[in-house]
Amino acid sequence: MKRIVFFLLTALPLPLLAQQWHITAFGGVSNYQGDMQEKRFTTNQSHGAFGLGLQYDFSSKFSVRGGLYYARISGDDKVAKDSQLIARNLNFSSQLLEGTLLAEYRFLDLDTKKFTPYIFAGVGAFGFDPYTNDTSGQRHYLQPLTTEGKTYSRVQLSFPFGAGIKIKVTSLLSLGYEVGIRATTTDYLDDLSDRYVDHDQLLAAKGAKAVELAYRGGELKDGNPNYPVAGTVRGRPDAKDWYYFQGITLIYQLGGVFEKSGSGKKSSRQLDCPKDVY
Repeated sequence: MKRIVFFLLTALPLPLLAQQWHITAFGGVSNYQGDMQEKRFTTNQSHGAFGLGLQYDFSSKFSVRGGLYYARISGDDKVAKDSQLIARNLNFSSQLLEGTLLAEYRFLDLDTKKFTPYIFAGVGAFGFDPYTNDTSGQRHYLQPLTTEGKTYSRVQLSFPFGAGIKIKVTSLLSLGYEVGIRATTTDYLDDLSDRYVDHDQLLAAKGAKAVELAYRGGELKDGNPNYPVAGTVRGRPDAKDWYYFQGITLIYQLGGVFEKSGSGKKSSRQLDCPKDVY
């Protein structure tokens, strides 16, 4: 194995080895779009999000970057304005762990400019696990309870895209502010999608706790304690759930030496050769 790695490294052309690598760190907030979030984009019900990654520059304007992100999302019918949603009285929280591979394009060259707008898009995979607390405060994970009589995977694909602006701080350090949206392949980030399953069927299959957490109107003062008739609309199955991040990215160049192929000019990132001291 060591011989194979050594061969691959020595076989790579020198210009490829001279390309730029950066380490990136992200800090900001996360939120989601779904059945317990009425607004498309908002900081209401948002939580902290963090990430680390690597960026590889193919040119002064085009890069590929990979990253790992940790975030939390939540939703609660109690903060809704729609009276029907308030009466449903559902809520959830979920941790997210996401890995992404993105292509990034910068409109200006940060070697010569102080700032540049940029766009990015790519693909990712993420894990999630929605949960809620019952009236006694005990946490229950919702996916095993199949509150709508359906199973779903807690690992799904995401399709990130977004835009931002980067500012050059030093020759090795840049700061960026970006908004990244994630389209997903699931409508169950919030464990809520379609219609109420039959009360007796859910009770027999998953027990009383599943029935209790599938409909929580009876917990409200003057709320309706009667479980809805099977087939009653519970969520909106016509659209998948989304989530998004916004925040600050720190980009630090590893190495500090980069020569533009064929330019014949010294980059601001190149190091001067030591002068002859004799």
